[in-house]
Amino acid sequence: MADIMKTILGRRSIRRFQEKDIPDELLNKILEAARWAPSWANAQPWEFVVVKDRSIKEKIQKTVSSRNPSSLAIVNAPVLLVVCGQLQKSGFYNDQYPTKFDDWFMYDLGLATENLCLAAHDSGLGTVIVGRGFHDKVGEAVNLPDNHEVLVLVPIGYPDQDPKPPKRRERDEFVHFDTF
Repeated sequence: MADIMKTILGRRSIRRFQEKDIPDELLNKILEAARWAPSWANAQPWEFVVVKDRSIKEKIQKTVSSRNPSSLAIVNAPVLLVVCGQLQKSGFYNDQYPTKFDDWFMYDLGLATENLCLAAHDSGLGTVIVGRGFHDKVGEAVNLPDNHEVLVLVPIGYPDQDPKPPKRRERDEFVHFDTF
């Protein structure tokens, strides 16, 4: 458990990257970690678009607010992952959602994205999860098919910064035993 805790505790949001390509073998290893994420009834609703083409990254960057601290990372990272999900696949039975929370693709994609980010950190790479206000336009930029949605963007590359850990709530502030 010590190794996984070291990886979890060491991962940071990285927004500045070295100008250094990621070997395909390493990128495939990280995508393999995402592949093995758990999902509702093993639905695996995730799709990852790997963007290396600078012109596509620039088109995607224009859809994100320039005030977003991760805006520059979208074009400066050697790889931009567009994390997408297929709708009505996760948590969907007999043409309906049987739970209060409808489509579970966000939960399942969150698990796959976390696996990916932890594997990247463990491999010496950095990531940041970007997820505000651009979804439909990014879908257009990567020719996303109908019945799919963009959830987040994940710039990935070799870190060019070493951020300090953020302040975290103490465990006793959010853990409750038997009742809230």
